[in-house]
Amino acid sequence: MDSKMYHYATVSKALEELTEKGFLVDFNIQEARIINNPNDFTIMHIYRYEGDSDPGDEAMVFGIQSTTGEKGVFVAGLSAFTENSAAMVLNELSIKGKKDPIENDEMKTDGRTT
Repeated sequence: MDSKMYHYATVSKALEELTEKGFLVDFNIQEARIINNPNDFTIMHIYRYEGDSDPGDEAMVFGIQSTTGEKGVFVAGLSAFTENSAAMVLNELSIKGKKDPIENDEMKTDGRTT
């Protein structure tokens, strides 16, 4: 399954929607697991938040599923994208299996910012 990317006004709104979809595990506390076993995870959704005035406010919320069936979230701020970080591993996974969401008409726009 290809991941879908959405743009939201706030990170909390993205987390709320993912919770409603059953993504309940906080994978931020399992960062080493993601780094050491990247192929055990599939990115189902990517939510992007862009700060209005400060690019440092940018964040991405990943809705991911493990091979064991766990569904959860990983929240990464701009500073989290360093070499050998879980955020970078997830970003590379998303790029590896990604199709252009605009070409596939998969990007949601109702109530979300672009």
